[in-house]
Amino acid sequence: MYSLLSSTLSDLVRINSVNAFYRSGPGEAELSNYIEDFFRRRNIATERQQVLPATSKVSARDNLIALVPGEHKDRTLVLEAHMDTVATEGMSIDPWEPRVENGRMYGRGSVDTKAGLAAMMLAMADLVRQGIRPSRNICLAAVVDEEYSFLGVTHFLKSAKADVAIVAEPTELKIVVASKGVLRWRIIAKGKAAHSSKVHLGINAIEHMGRVLVEIEKLHRSLANHACHPLLGPASGNVGTIHGGVQVNFVPHECTIEIDRRLLPDENVAEVLGDYQAIIDKCQREDPSMMVTMEPPMLVDPAFETMHDSSIVQVAQRVCDSLGMDRNCYGVPFGSDASKFARAGVPCILFGPGSIDQAHTADESVELEQVERAFEFYRTLLREDWLSQ
Repeated sequence: MYSLLSSTLSDLVRINSVNAFYRSGPGEAELSNYIEDFFRRRNIATERQQVLPATSKVSARDNLIALVPGEHKDRTLVLEAHMDTVATEGMSIDPWEPRVENGRMYGRGSVDTKAGLAAMMLAMADLVRQGIRPSRNICLAAVVDEEYSFLGVTHFLKSAKADVAIVAEPTELKIVVASKGVLRWRIIAKGKAAHSSKVHLGINAIEHMGRVLVEIEKLHRSLANHACHPLLGPASGNVGTIHGGVQVNFVPHECTIEIDRRLLPDENVAEVLGDYQAIIDKCQREDPSMMVTMEPPMLVDPAFETMHDSSIVQVAQRVCDSLGMDRNCYGVPFGSDASKFARAGVPCILFGPGSIDQAHTADESVELEQVERAFEFYRTLLREDWLSQ
């Protein structure tokens, strides 16, 4: 099985599936074709879900769904992995020529998240090859657009009848039951342009934003002193970009910042935004000439947390026990499709081979032994008797 896993992962890595929302990205069409053919050759039913139509430059972007019927058709376990990758600019290796060295496979998407996808595909195929009828339906969802705006999983969940799910992300073979959410938005300071030799005729938007930034920095530092989540630690915030001014001899008429705020499961988005609005209100009371506003969020992705006593966690722990793997539950700071399952009321975990520290890097790679162990985990879990769960 090791050689089959390696060759399947090589095939997946070799296919350029950079998200089409990124410059020069072709999208996931060729990869979805490969996965469809993989399952058809093994007599496993497949279905396409068009998420985005074809354009003059990009083929239609389809989720690829494979299904193995179970004894209880009203229950479905979803294995989910995204097909898209981030861009390849700045990579130090050939992104589409998979190379194995010292037990690792190198290439774009190798760890994020084609390794998990390959292991899931082969675990499902092995179930059918051995003629095993699972206790519930097994659905593999290979989805588009996780790396940009989560359109693939959102579309899938509109019609999915899942009751539990496993999302493939690089967790180093750990059961992940919680992750931070992310909230992103802009704050804009408006001023009045003037010649820099007569600054009294203008209103400096950058200086006004500077006062706001001082208060935001205090808020972000204070988050570390608030109550921490037992698996995720404290919430955090970061001002990631700032843009302002036209040229050095103008009084700048506008300044914009973008904020990335990492959320804990018990945080309310409206209350979080209210903390920043309170900063703006305070600054404007102190200086009524300030004109600062917050735009609506451009991304709202809540945190997720699955209770330790849920069926998917209990079964995953039982499988880890049987394979001599770590049965403890963990949290991660990064976002994924899992939060969308949780928001839809589907208990889920993250589980997959490799480290998130290797994702998106110049020499992305995954340890092949972990891919093999992930396959064993998925394969064993699919054979579990869920009837009492």
